[in-house]
Amino acid sequence: MFIQTETTPNPATLKFLPGQTVLEAGTADFPSAEAAVKSPLAARIFAVPGVTGVFFGSDFVTVTKAEDATWDHAKPAILGAIMEHFQSGAPVIEGEAAPSGHADHDGEDGAIVAQIKELLDTRVRPAVAQDGGDITFHGFERGIVYLHMQGACAGCPSSTLTLKMGIENLLRHYIPEVTEVRPVNA
Repeated sequence: MFIQTETTPNPATLKFLPGQTVLEAGTADFPSAEAAVKSPLAARIFAVPGVTGVFFGSDFVTVTKAEDATWDHAKPAILGAIMEHFQSGAPVIEGEAAPSGHADHDGEDGAIVAQIKELLDTRVRPAVAQDGGDITFHGFERGIVYLHMQGACAGCPSSTLTLKMGIENLLRHYIPEVTEVRPVNA
């Protein structure tokens, strides 16, 4: 098994590409070792000293390290953990995977929210996945769109720029009711 790695815009995060499917559908975010109890793969990766976050996409694993950890020490151990997991035949996530994706939205703004989700799914999320992350809809209130950033996007130095200059401008261009985009921590 050959696992490729790619840098991301977040220097504390690396993207690992095992060359096979990681998740059949959606994404999974593990912001702590405690959150990884249902994922044998995430638990193995959190066993590596210095790992602070794990995120799964369809064909990649994104790992975030602590500020004082170095990739020179963590990367080989993470590669070993991913390889051991896929060779073991254990599931990536045990039981039913928690639903990931956009939050539901009830209310009079349903048509606007549907447009926001459509733009996120077709224009934003594919690009963000290339960088090892995901952005999901969290809410819409009084012209403000609330988005949840995961994987490489969470804590990325350029995430504010991505939100303000990229996503906010895109949404405002297509949906005049949108006035601002703000991040949320879920």
